Order: sequence, then C-alpha cells, then structure tokens
Amino acid sequence: MALTLDFLNTAPLDEAQQQLPGLYEHSPWIAEKALLARPFKSLAAFKYAMAQVLAAAGHQAQLDLIRAHPELAGKAVLTTESTHEQNQAGLTQCTPQELAQLQQLNADYAAKFGHPFILAVRGPRGTGLRKQEIIDTFVRRLRNPADFEQAEALRNIHRIVEIRLNDAFGVNPTLGNVVWDWQEQLSVHTDPGYAEKGQLTVTYLTDAHRACAAQIAQNMRDCGFDEVHIDAVGNVVGRYLSSNPAAPSLLTGSHYDTVRNGGKYDGRLGIFVPMACVRELARLGQRLPFHLEVVGFAEEEGQRYKATFLGSGALIGHFNPDWLDQTDADGIPMRAAIAHAGHPVDDIPTLQRNPADYLGFVEVHIEQGPVLNELDIALGIVTSINGSLRYTGEVIGVACHAGTTPMNRRRDAATAVAELALFVEQRAAQDGDSVGTIGMLQVPNGSINVVPGQCNFSLDLRAPTNAQRDALAHDVLAALRNICERRGLRYTLEETMRAAAAPSAAPWQQRWEQAVDALGVPLHRMPSGAGHDAMKLHEVMPQAMLFVRGQNAGISHNPLESSTNDDMQLAVDAFALLLNNLTP
Repeated sequence: MALTLDFLNTAPLDEAQQQLPGLYEHSPWIAEKALLARPFKSLAAFKYAMAQVLAAAGHQAQLDLIRAHPELAGKAVLTTESTHEQNQAGLTQCTPQELAQLQQLNADYAAKFGHPFILAVRGPRGTGLRKQEIIDTFVRRLRNPADFEQAEALRNIHRIVEIRLNDAFGVNPTLGNVVWDWQEQLSVHTDPGYAEKGQLTVTYLTDAHRACAAQIAQNMRDCGFDEVHIDAVGNVVGRYLSSNPAAPSLLTGSHYDTVRNGGKYDGRLGIFVPMACVRELARLGQRLPFHLEVVGFAEEEGQRYKATFLGSGALIGHFNPDWLDQTDADGIPMRAAIAHAGHPVDDIPTLQRNPADYLGFVEVHIEQGPVLNELDIALGIVTSINGSLRYTGEVIGVACHAGTTPMNRRRDAATAVAELALFVEQRAAQDGDSVGTIGMLQVPNGSINVVPGQCNFSLDLRAPTNAQRDALAHDVLAALRNICERRGLRYTLEETMRAAAAPSAAPWQQRWEQAVDALGVPLHRMPSGAGHDAMKLHEVMPQAMLFVRGQNAGISHNPLESSTNDDMQLAVDAFALLLNNLTP
C-alpha cells in the first residue's frame, strides 16, 4: 500500500523512518533528520528538507553518500532500488561491447574524480534513459571539473530520491507527463540542415515552424479550447471562454520558435503548462470567471530576421511595417515568407489587443540558468526582467603580413575586439547583476598568416534597471571608442535592439508566490537575465513570470536543456492555483 502525506506527518518517528529506508543509498540518516522538521505541506516540501539536510552536512558527508552508490553496470551487490533502476535502463542486459565501454568509463571516471559516476537513469520523464543516452552523458560529464561534477552527482542523487519517493507514495505526475510528451512530440519539427544532424532549430515561418503551429493548434483543440486559430503573424491563439461573455481575459503563453541547435523547453513550456490546465478544466466541465487566452507566440528569438518579439509585439501594436522588407540569409523578404505561409499581411495591424479587455499577462518559462538547480528549488518567482541592448559592429584596421609586420606597427582589428570583450567582462562584473557578452567575433576571409584587417562582432548588454543598463552601455561604448583611437582603427556600431526592464506587477507576483507557497515549495525571488515575451506585454498591461528549474546545471539555448516531469507538474499545479484563486 502506498504511503500518504498524512502518515509521513503523523506516524511515530521511528515508524515513519522505517517506511523510508532506501531513499538515499545506504544513508537513512538524511530522511531521519529531515523528518524532525515535520509537518510538511507536501512531498515537495519533504524533498527540499532532505536536500537541505544533505547541503548542511558538509563536503565529507556528501562525498561519502556519493561513494555509497554502485557503479553503473558494475559487479557490486545492488540495493533493491538500484537493481530496479538499472534493470529499467537495461544496464543489466548490456552487450559485451557496451559492458566493456561502461567498465572503461567507470575506471576513467573513478581515476579522475575518486567516486562513482551518478546518474538518475530513470531520467527526467521517469521511464528510463536509453543505454546510448547514458553512455553519452557519461562521456560528456567526464570532461567536467571536479567541483562541478560533484555538485552534478548530488543533483542526480536528489532526482533518484524524488523518483523513489514517488514510487513509495504512489505519485504519478500525470499532467507533468502530458506536458513533457507534448514538448517531445513538437521537437520532431526542425529546419532543413539541422534535422540531418539531430538538432532542433525552428526559425520564423519555415516549414518546420508552420508544422509546429499546426500541431500546437491541434493540441489546443484536443484539450477543449473553445476557439483556436493561427493569426496573421503566425501566433497560435487558443481561448477557453468564461460562462460570462462580458468577462475580461487573462493572457498567457510564450514562444515556439527556437535558437539554432537549441533546447526543447525554452518558450514552449509556457505554452503547454496553461494548455494542461485547460485540458483539466474541460475534462471536469469547469469554467473560469474570466476568459483564458493562451498564445503560442510565433517569434521571439530573432534568428531568421533582424527583428525580435514579432509575435508578442504584434499584440501590442508594435509590429514595424519596415520589417516586412528585411531579408533572411537566403534573400527571402519577410513579406514573402508571411505570404508563403498563407497569412494576410494586411491583417497584422488588426491583431493589436485592447489592454482594457485584459486582467494581465502571466508567463511560465524554464529558468535558463543554474540558480534554482543549485538551490534544489523547483520554482522561482521572477521579480523583474532585465533591460537589454544589442549591437552589431565592425572594427576596421589594416590586413598585413603576419610575419613581416612588427607588433608595434599593426592595426589589428581582432585584438581590438578581444580587448573590448575583456573590458565588457570586467565592467559588467562591477555591478554584480549586470551582464555583457560578445557572442559573435568573426574575421572575414581570415588567414593564419594575415593580421586581421576587419573584425565583425556582436554586443549584448543587460541589467535589472534601465539606468543600470544605460550606464553599462555608456562605459562600454566609450571603451570601444578609446580602444580604436589608441590602436589607429575605425569602427561602426549599430543598435539592433533596445528592450526596457520589466519589473513584475506586485499583485501578480504575489499571486504566483501564494500558489508556490501553497505547494510547499520555498519562495525564491529572482530577476530574469533573459528576455521574454512578457517584456512586450509589460508595456501595456501588468505581468509576472514563474520560472521552472532546468536540469544539467540549468543550461539553455543548448540541446542539453531539460526539466523533469515532477517540476513540470508543479508548474501546472501552480498555474491551476493561480487560476482558481483569481477573481476579476
């Protein structure tokens, strides 16, 4: 019989301890100490309490726990729990070649780190990783520094415990699984040139992009949305109507385009979480006292054209008609791409919403960073979205012979940009929470024996307030001017994006906090360093965001971007609580 939260909170301490023997490998003391903090509001609260016990135990206790785990596909006698998990991943049925490879990896890993490789082999979906996924992860993590790898081992241990706890309590994150599956199904669509490499890339109005829109629209219909359509810029719009036709609307959603070779959850998680809530409302025949409008925004990343937030910008009347004449790398104008997709360009101005019809905008998004992952917290409350500035630039010097030109006679464009990059790094660090990046640095027609006469570069500057962002930009641009003057170089610089900081509306931030607190998840408030569609909606209506923890140290804009079905379930539960507690 499955355990219950009531049993966990009320049973005699020794009896509760006896029912939780195999959570942490050969280490019952972690659960035993965590139980002293009873009662727990939820299993999530108990999980966090155990993680905190281990965090406070110190380095040696953590290392002892890691060393208590068996090698993958090793010869050690396994606990019942480890046997089940390795069986489920097929590690007890390896071919001789697979076994030899795993044994060599185990030996290499132990030699480098001094402890076994730890991986939650049942994976983020809970149903088990494929053997090749396990081997690939093993190989990748062998490259990590020792301190990072120990932290990653502990994070995987907590995931193993989470799954074991679910088994003991009969918990099945049903809606988290639905959201997970929707994202996996959507990820089969990818642009030409990337599909062959197994990479996910979906840029604005390509065939893959349009296939995504069609699939999201069908998912919305299957969920029970009353109205579903794809608008003139490619946004997928679903409305779940209130029983009161005159009721206001709550707007939510995120984008479904991706960066090149990106992850499956950036943006898309914020579409599917509210869709799962609508699915349940429709299944139960329940209506809200307001209309719920879920939008899969067509574009946010700025990958195909030199414009961003095309989808959310259109909803607030900020679609610039001049963008229609921009061309992509293949020379295709945006106007032609929109027409090819079958969308009426002339209808774009009609997409603008009247803010008076809306209660506000809320967005769920994967964190895209390591903070929640390091804190062992599943959800984060966003306090503000950083303001940002983006530039593209060119430094022009003189290309000359690398062997015959003395160092003090050179006008090297690349070293000037390199010097600027170091200045950006140092200057942004002075603020603590500002960030600056030169993400692209290219020497056109570069040659190994030629001093670079030209260097093209990008510049991305972000800070929590507009004033802090602008001060950073002032100093960086002054540095660029001084570097070029001192080195005898010329430069050009074009501002390509300016986004204002977007502080969360206090009442909406508090609604997220109430929902997260009700789930027993610790409240962690944090700014967003990344830009989001919420930044655009912020210009016309109140907004607030909820972050969901990412796996693999929170990496994003990367194929390793991931989250778990349990964290997705918590996001759905938090969104449902926000809906249920909201009265117009």
